Amino acid sequence: MSSTSTEAAARRLRDRAALWSVGEIPAADVVGAACDALVAGLDGPALRILAACTRAEADYDVHDLLPPALDEQGLVLHPFGSVAAREAVARALAGRAVAGELTPGELTFRIHQRFGHELPLAARLAELDDEYALLEHDDRSTATRIDTEVTAEAHRLANADADDGSGER
Repeated sequence: MSSTSTEAAARRLRDRAALWSVGEIPAADVVGAACDALVAGLDGPALRILAACTRAEADYDVHDLLPPALDEQGLVLHPFGSVAAREAVARALAGRAVAGELTPGELTFRIHQRFGHELPLAARLAELDDEYALLEHDDRSTATRIDTEVTAEAHRLANADADDGSGER
């Protein structure tokens, strides 16, 4: 396997863990990311145990199985509510937008709803959500400009994970 695919799988697992930790996605999505990580070439006993969870078990077991699976891969699940955890969630949401899983408007809404204007890393996205709210229904040119700016900001945030301050992948 190429290091690029293993790095992408590790990033996806880390992002899914961050999103799950705040209730943004179900535990089964974390298990799916663990399975994808195994397929991509990552391995370890804790990762295999996490990947083996059924959907029914995931809601009960991910809480205990995720930390050691991340740890053995050199990944961090930041303490709930910490600035680092909030930034990880913002970067993960931005990554979902870059991947086409969220529209620009959905990204700004979720960022604004979750963090308001209080998270410096994502403050521009909250401001852009305010701009969406002020749009007239027929103002397509302004909407397109905002979409373009949101997309650029999402790329910036998604790429900011290369140096998230933790020293980890």
